[in-house]
Amino acid sequence: MTEKTILSYIKQLRRPIFTTSELSLLSGKSSSNVIQTLNYLQKQGLIYKIYHGIWAETDRDRLNVFTVIPFLFPQHRAYVSFVSALHYYGIIEQIPQVITVASTAHTKTIRTKIATYSVHRIHPSFFKGFIWEKATKSFLIAEPEKALVDSFYLSAHKKKYFGYFPELHFPKSFSFRKAKFWIKDINSMKTRNYVQKRLKAIIDEQTKPKEKSKIWIP
Repeated sequence: MTEKTILSYIKQLRRPIFTTSELSLLSGKSSSNVIQTLNYLQKQGLIYKIYHGIWAETDRDRLNVFTVIPFLFPQHRAYVSFVSALHYYGIIEQIPQVITVASTAHTKTIRTKIATYSVHRIHPSFFKGFIWEKATKSFLIAEPEKALVDSFYLSAHKKKYFGYFPELHFPKSFSFRKAKFWIKDINSMKTRNYVQKRLKAIIDEQTKPKEKSKIWIP
């Protein structure tokens, strides 16, 4: 297979990310044959390897760290959640050092060419409350309320995660009522009670009357 042929298959997919198995299926060639050609194209600077079996075109303007996620979990669904989703929605300002992902797969850390992904297992009965990202529809992301509840859920199981949040900025569209709704789906009573307490503390803080600044009159 020539590099020109493999490039035509890559263009046929019409997206910046592609896999070895996809190209093998399209071309009818063996994986080893496809990999050999991809390695050559990488040496030419036309593509680069993101992770095992996952590649991308060098035009990085068409690629973001979230669009890779579906390719990292070909046999499981996964969605952006926890602090990464909260930052995406502008609820927290601090940029997470890793991309936090919820999945039914085992908890693990995946280091790729473009980002590090911290994957946390969510119980299948609680694996909900996510949507396709509206702009690109290329990855799943938790709704704002579910991202907050997911964070408390994980903290209940692993105290070192999200035990403390910096200042939170909730948009007017954020619904604490909806957040309470998601808590009801937690099957463990102990975890549910913990999450309820964390959410109540946030709500109390948000509804606390702001102190009026004292004006000194000489």
